[in-house]
Amino acid sequence: MTADDAALLASLPALAYQACLVFCRMAAASMLLPGLGEQEVPANIRLGLGLLVTLLLLPLLAPLLPPAPEAPFALLGLILGEVAIGLWLGSLARLLASAMAQAGQVIGTMMGLSSPLQGDLMLGAQGTPLGRLFGFVATALILSTGLYALPLAALLHSYTILPAGTLPAATAAEAMAAMVAQSFALALRLAAPFILAGVLFNLGLGLVARVAPQVQIFVVAAPAQILAGFGLLMLLLPAILTLWRGAMEGGFNALPGAP
Repeated sequence: MTADDAALLASLPALAYQACLVFCRMAAASMLLPGLGEQEVPANIRLGLGLLVTLLLLPLLAPLLPPAPEAPFALLGLILGEVAIGLWLGSLARLLASAMAQAGQVIGTMMGLSSPLQGDLMLGAQGTPLGRLFGFVATALILSTGLYALPLAALLHSYTILPAGTLPAATAAEAMAAMVAQSFALALRLAAPFILAGVLFNLGLGLVARVAPQVQIFVVAAPAQILAGFGLLMLLLPAILTLWRGAMEGGFNALPGAP
């Protein structure tokens, strides 16, 4: 055995330790990242993506990793901390991207589509078809426009502000709360025209029902409500997508560690 072979064998434990640390953060994030970690994608494929990202980034991140601790419990705590950081960063990006599906839920309800419910893996047990469609549109836009690269870049640069073994719990909780508020605010902005139109439409129906109580006005007007809603959606959809994409770019660039 040559000296180079002996040196390579001696470096394998340290290399395996570094790869394990990077994989913990990358794999945990890849389970949640928008576009790449969708619930429809099998878990083994998402874990494979995390492994691929680990292999690509390990040469860059290895100098930033701490040496392997000797105590087993210290190593376990380090691994759990990396998993927590990955889940935290992935959740922040996921919450922001879910604003489109939330807006679809609100728009579908305002259009009168709250009755035909179907399963939704991201928003819960049931959701409107329009909310489901908006979720697929958001995924397609993230993958086709390259927005998925922004959370990955933030994940790469997160080692500069969140080195392995550090997890500021207070800052993480504040960031999660702020992202939830930002996501809901964006969803309401996207659905605002439909909320206003729905309120005015139902107010008009209420006035007509007072004037002619013998007419089942809400049953008669239900098809008109749906048709008018789809017409308004076709008119405003380009503006909705443009607003959502701009908000995604700004939000992803504000993630912890974003360059």
